Amino acid sequence: MNSILKRNNVNVIGTGDEVMLFAHGFGCDQRSWQFVVDAFTDDYRVVLFDYVGSGESDLTQYSSAKYGELDGYAQDILDVCEALSLREVIFVGHSVSSMIGMLAAIKEPQYFKKLIFIGPSPRYLNDQDYTGGFERADLESLFEFMDSNYLGWSSTMAPVIMGNSDRPELGEFLTNSFCSTDPEVAKEFARVTFFSDNREDLSKLEIESLTLQCNDDVIAPVSVGEFVQEHTPHNQLVLLEATGHCPHISEPEQTIKAIKTYLRGTNG
Repeated sequence: MNSILKRNNVNVIGTGDEVMLFAHGFGCDQRSWQFVVDAFTDDYRVVLFDYVGSGESDLTQYSSAKYGELDGYAQDILDVCEALSLREVIFVGHSVSSMIGMLAAIKEPQYFKKLIFIGPSPRYLNDQDYTGGFERADLESLFEFMDSNYLGWSSTMAPVIMGNSDRPELGEFLTNSFCSTDPEVAKEFARVTFFSDNREDLSKLEIESLTLQCNDDVIAPVSVGEFVQEHTPHNQLVLLEATGHCPHISEPEQTIKAIKTYLRGTNG
């Protein structure tokens, strides 16, 4: 079990009886939660980790065969839960981790009590009656740029993803995170993320969940948050007065308040 905790650079902080597990999005690591976790450590035991290939995880454990689909990342979450003997976890996932956490909860629901999705998207590509936000040609050109110049791609795309151009330090924070990720792993993770389609999985989730959606998000438009809410049983949708794809970084207080309001309401 220690090998899993080392593999995923697992850190446990806080003193509460209940457990909150925070799962970072593409191009990030557990440090992306630094602006919100302190608000929960008095009431919860907080579990932070890095996916293999991100942050300070054990890069030698990375395998294209395993992580060539989101199920491989979902298994990381289940492994961490098993290694720490967790049950009834409140899972908080950003971006692609929303769907990764959902897949984990569908496979092994006994580990989870509630799921909180921040900027989720079950499919990024537009498709007939579905607006994901991207055309395939857009993504192909994005990946060409990424393949030819990963650092240039990072410094260009991170501020766009972050939004809030009036606060360039936020874009710099995300750029630094992208640039600290192994480029080869990042390229594979990006393709797995942006070509994923989990629309059919939404209806399989039996655990109650919350979707936090920003009102101006280049990665996950409001229509995507509405689609998640409409097709996921027991899901609540809360629209944040926030822009960009990373409200836990750009608007931490609002994100904290929305999560706490949800947890109070569902516990009550």
